[in-house]
Amino acid sequence: MNLQELNAYAIAGKVDELNLISLEGGIYLLEARMHGAAYPLSDIHGGMFRLRSVEHARDVLQACPELPFNLVHTSVHDEMCGLGPSAEESLKVPIHFRSVWAR
Repeated sequence: MNLQELNAYAIAGKVDELNLISLEGGIYLLEARMHGAAYPLSDIHGGMFRLRSVEHARDVLQACPELPFNLVHTSVHDEMCGLGPSAEESLKVPIHFRSVWAR
């Protein structure tokens, strides 16, 4: 799914939520969730659309209607104290769709 398709689906009310997935190395990927399935956002060349930060994602999504938006850390045990390396659940945190600084 590219950015134009994402915007069209969001306007049509078909997108349940957006997840910004944080990966090691400061890379973020965006996925749209529709009817329980994940659709990663792709760039103009068909590759993964890489984002630099939460604010970069917000800038890219300015034309989209406001949706539930989550930051997802895939390796919680690396991010939090007290969890062992066997923890496999992702940490999913709701965040503001629009920047709180722009209000």
